[in-house]
Amino acid sequence: HKGPNGGQMEDVAGVHLELLTSGQTVTLNVFDEANKAVATTGFTASALISAGSERETLNLAPSGTNSLSGQTKKPINAGATISVTLRTATGKTGQARFKK
Repeated sequence: HKGPNGGQMEDVAGVHLELLTSGQTVTLNVFDEANKAVATTGFTASALISAGSERETLNLAPSGTNSLSGQTKKPINAGATISVTLRTATGKTGQARFKK
């Protein structure tokens, strides 16, 4: 389903992740079960972006109040698969797969 900012939403490690991409920027917004913003202090995440035979791994760092973000080397093409691994501040881990 769509998130508060229009991105794709997935449940991961007890939180909701909203994926947004723009050019070379990948942003994950983090929300609780009631869709309230969750502070990302202490969170870590990485994203594997796959488009055809091209692959890029990207570390996402806390950015703003409830976001994790990072920059890719090239713009992300339509049809790319973005696999996210998340670790919360409490140590819960999970993975989600998004399609651009």
